Amino acid sequence: MAPHPSRRSFLLGAASITALVPLASCSGGTDKPAAVQDTQPAKGLDIQGVNFTYDPNTLVNNGDPITLDWWLWDSDEKFSAFADAYQRIHPNVQINVVNQPWDDYWTKLPLALQGQDGPAIFNIHNSHHENVLPYCEAYDVDLEALSQDFVGVDGHLVDGKVYYMDYGLMTGLIYYNKSMWEAAGLTEADVPVTWDEFRTVARKLTIRDGDSFQQAGFNFNTSAYVLLLGKHYQSGDNLFDTSGQQVQLDTDTVKADLAFLTDLYDVDKVGSPDFGNNSDEAFGQGLSAMTYNWGHFYGTLKKDYPSIDFGTFRTPVATKGEEPYAYDRYNGESTFGINKNAPEGARQVAQDFLTFFLTSNDLLVQLCLNYSLFPSSLALADNSEVKEHPVTSVLGSIDRYVWPGPMPATVEDNTKIAVSDVLYNGVAIDKALATATSTIDADIAKTEFAAVENLYVHADEAKG
Repeated sequence: MAPHPSRRSFLLGAASITALVPLASCSGGTDKPAAVQDTQPAKGLDIQGVNFTYDPNTLVNNGDPITLDWWLWDSDEKFSAFADAYQRIHPNVQINVVNQPWDDYWTKLPLALQGQDGPAIFNIHNSHHENVLPYCEAYDVDLEALSQDFVGVDGHLVDGKVYYMDYGLMTGLIYYNKSMWEAAGLTEADVPVTWDEFRTVARKLTIRDGDSFQQAGFNFNTSAYVLLLGKHYQSGDNLFDTSGQQVQLDTDTVKADLAFLTDLYDVDKVGSPDFGNNSDEAFGQGLSAMTYNWGHFYGTLKKDYPSIDFGTFRTPVATKGEEPYAYDRYNGESTFGINKNAPEGARQVAQDFLTFFLTSNDLLVQLCLNYSLFPSSLALADNSEVKEHPVTSVLGSIDRYVWPGPMPATVEDNTKIAVSDVLYNGVAIDKALATATSTIDADIAKTEFAAVENLYVHADEAKG
């Protein structure tokens, strides 16, 4: 699954590489070798895709048995469904899915990719872009056809080539407790469109006993920094300057946004930094009426808090009836990487499997729904399951959300520190944002990062 936006620590270092060498050979997986010869290229199957297509009526690896490992960190059942379907078409191919915990994954994977025995294919999260890109083989695809059928391909070009892209897109929204909503006398007609309406609703949903909360109307203790990073797009400002390499956090817009958030606690008193440090758990445990989070929270609630009856609505905006520059930013769930150090036959099969993956619409829908994602495939924009999903159905059109690019972890990490300093340590907003800005800019200067906000379809509407 997509990690929580705050989950960006990457601890790989020279010392840890040495220490973890033995672990790289201990990962799980079925380790089942291929043993079947395929002699039938003509399968009688339909060609998949619209402009970017896959013809299953071929032999791969000349029909000779071949085994590939596929490393990932989550949802092996959903990804295995692609491998199983591919193997039914190409019985000479065995794809062993190896699932490893997130933290182990990002220490073992770069190490394994340095050698000759690393996995031929491996899942990527774009927060680790710079760590894994040196080991990736460029996709051998028709880029024009790919761009015709998928959103955001241009944003993933590196020197004119694509090494991974998005199969689904995730962003933020408001989750609300339906029982608390009803108890407060609210109906569906009260779903707020503007932030002013939101404040009113949050106050109605708040239950206090003196200075103590029995029920927070809105609790963002875990996700305030994520909301802050997205909210300023509504004002027409990008997160990065025109160079794409300097963050725009120390601005009047962000200061006003952070002041708005703190006012919800200090003025409206609909929540408090002291009302538990985990707003996700508080919502799941029925202690908060509303919270902000990204699409993945839907799956968490269904899995960990099945008794909570909740609804969703799009993040409010400043002015009713005026479409903002963007409602929020989004991040993509990435397609897998192909190991450039894998044997040639394995790389060729991996390239073939990639095309199969991107054109397997039924499986892509199920994968995206699993994580509450907009499919990046345009062919799935009108899919009924996607349009009816409680998360994707309320967000409107994905073309009003900005993808800044695979942001370095320092952006979220230091924004989180700034918000925490303001909420918990009494640091002035100006000082906290100035400190975060200088730290982030210094860190980014050490990388090759450059934001791709200029590729946003409505980029010409940006004010700053």
